[in-house]
Amino acid sequence: MARPRQFDAAAALAAAQNTFLDKGYQATSTRELTQAMGLTQPSLYNAFGDKRSLFLLALDDYLNKSLRARIARAEANHPPAQAIAAFFGESVERALADPQHRGCMLINASLDASSDDPALREVVAEELDDLRAFFERSVRAAQAAGTLDAGFVPEDVAANLLAVQVGLRVLSRVMPERALLEAMVRQALSMLNLPSMPPPSC
Repeated sequence: MARPRQFDAAAALAAAQNTFLDKGYQATSTRELTQAMGLTQPSLYNAFGDKRSLFLLALDDYLNKSLRARIARAEANHPPAQAIAAFFGESVERALADPQHRGCMLINASLDASSDDPALREVVAEELDDLRAFFERSVRAAQAAGTLDAGFVPEDVAANLLAVQVGLRVLSRVMPERALLEAMVRQALSMLNLPSMPPPSC
């Protein structure tokens, strides 16, 4: 009896992630995924499930290594007001560091998710809401610390900052210009009297 084919699951998932980033969820075919991952279609289904299941696994892995890690790092290493500025500073740097300008997998998925897949849309919406919640936590904590005007409505500020982050990542795909991206963030932070983004690291 033939032994099942062995493969590196982490490497295969990374290949799928890159393929989804390159082409988007809807435009990526199963054939393209199997070619990128070095798997047959039955092996892909056995290991990862269908295309949506694979995408959700790839997205979860991406978020663990990027957005969730960045939020945790900002909250652990900075006071609340500076955490917001540091998060945006890193967003700009990440957007400019990708030579292919593929954008953020989560933001791309929010634009790509179709109305006939409500489960996928719900997952994406929940992740975006976690980002909004980070902004709201930071705003409330900064107000409690006296570093942000208590007159601001935390929910409104968080919604606005989420819109800036989404807009930044979308715009960076077609206009990856440092001056433009920094201006977007600088204006949003300035209107709230928040600290400026930290300078780029060398």
